[in-house]
Amino acid sequence: MDKNYIVKKSNYFIMNSSYDLSLEEQKLILTLASMVQPEDEGFKPYKFKIADFIELLGVKNQAKYTETPKITKELMKKVFEIEEDDTIIQIAWLSSAIYKKGTGMVELEFSPKLKPYMMQLNTLFTQYKLANILLMKSKYSPRIYEILKCNEFKKQGYIEIVLGDLRKLLKAENIYPLYGDFKRRVLLPVQKELKKLSDISFDLEEIKTGRTITDLRFIIKANKTKNKALNEACNTIEGKCTIKEEKHSTELISMVKSIFKEELNGLQAKSILDTAKGDISIIKEKYAIVSQMKDVVSVVGTVIDAIKRDYQAPKGKAKVGVFNSYDQRPFDPSLEAKLLGWDKSEDDEVGEEYNQGIINV
Repeated sequence: MDKNYIVKKSNYFIMNSSYDLSLEEQKLILTLASMVQPEDEGFKPYKFKIADFIELLGVKNQAKYTETPKITKELMKKVFEIEEDDTIIQIAWLSSAIYKKGTGMVELEFSPKLKPYMMQLNTLFTQYKLANILLMKSKYSPRIYEILKCNEFKKQGYIEIVLGDLRKLLKAENIYPLYGDFKRRVLLPVQKELKKLSDISFDLEEIKTGRTITDLRFIIKANKTKNKALNEACNTIEGKCTIKEEKHSTELISMVKSIFKEELNGLQAKSILDTAKGDISIIKEKYAIVSQMKDVVSVVGTVIDAIKRDYQAPKGKAKVGVFNSYDQRPFDPSLEAKLLGWDKSEDDEVGEEYNQGIINV
């Protein structure tokens, strides 16, 4: 059992299932999910030491050791729902939990009904390191983290959620009915935890219908510093690929992010990688050139342009000059959107939101 184990779920499962689990129950489920292997054809009983699980959570109070059977017993009772078109599927998380006295071991097995959402996933799934959620204190943090993580690659860089739908996903329809209380007790603590502990963070914009806040816009950002998962290399995967190809792709995206001093989201890193046809050395070379320029408005857009037009560093010892000392087009405010392919269709456009300021709550 390792905090660097990978949790993998289908995006559909994340965005269409409603459940209410305690923080301990969520961490147990996600730890168990991280033990599922890509080559597994079906769920099998997964054994682990209770002491290892307690240590993984960073819990020093050994009283938690005796509480694990209570946690699994409650989990066995909890049924949640997944909506598929006109069908509602009711599923229990676990099919069995077995303890052998005197061994300190527990054997858990997922319900087989969960297989389509957690195993042999080739398209539209999200994966992340277990370390991202282990130290969280709010029961809502892991759930919101997953919702944002599976939307990290959206071309517009944000996700809008109807407030009522978010409450439903969190099973918090009747929790803090006043939005001000919901924001203060749920959203703001989650925002702080994600920024401190995970590989992503978010800014929040409130959308009103009349005078009432009805929708929330989460602007998702890469959290490159000040978190406990600096080596995160797992993101939402769209499109079919083999496990080997998938692993290679996420590793390359992580490498691109590590080159830049600026924070990049997954889409930006992937766009740069695609432009360079996967050649990390070219990305390093062009970033080194761009990083010495003055008055660069868009680093991402300029690096992409530098790769496409093969910018060359000045010869000799001369210091790199201003932006316009290079043979290149004048900066266009929509340059980065065009280079990233965001102007291909109405649905893909960044829109004015991309160029406007972001409210950081």
